[in-house]
Amino acid sequence: MDILTCLGIGLAGGVLSGLMGVGGGIVLIPLMIIFLKMTQHQAQGTSLAIIMLSLVSMLVYYKKGHVNLGIAALIGVGFILGGLIGAYVATSLPDHILKKIFAVFLLIVALKMLFFK
Repeated sequence: MDILTCLGIGLAGGVLSGLMGVGGGIVLIPLMIIFLKMTQHQAQGTSLAIIMLSLVSMLVYYKKGHVNLGIAALIGVGFILGGLIGAYVATSLPDHILKKIFAVFLLIVALKMLFFK
C-alpha cells in the first residue's frame, strides 16, 4: 500500500465530495480499483467505511444552514435497510458481475446528468 496514493485518492474524493456532494461510489471506488488494484468488493467495502468520515464536511454545510436533519434522518432509516440488502446482494455476486453493474449505474447517471434536466 502506497501511503501517498491513498492520501491522494482521499484528497480527490474529499474535494469532489465537499464541492459537489458526490459520494465514494462515484469517485473513490474507481480510484481504488485503478490505483490500489482493489477488487470491486474491496473498493465498495472500503468506500462504505469512509462514508462515516464525511461527517466533518457535513458540519460545514450544517453551519451554513444547508442541511435538513429531518429529511436526512428519514432517508437515513431507508439507507440503513437498503444498505443491508445491497451489501448482502453485492457480496453474493462475483466480482466481475458487480463491476459491470457498477459501470452501468455510472453510465446511466452520467447520461441523465448530461441530457436531462
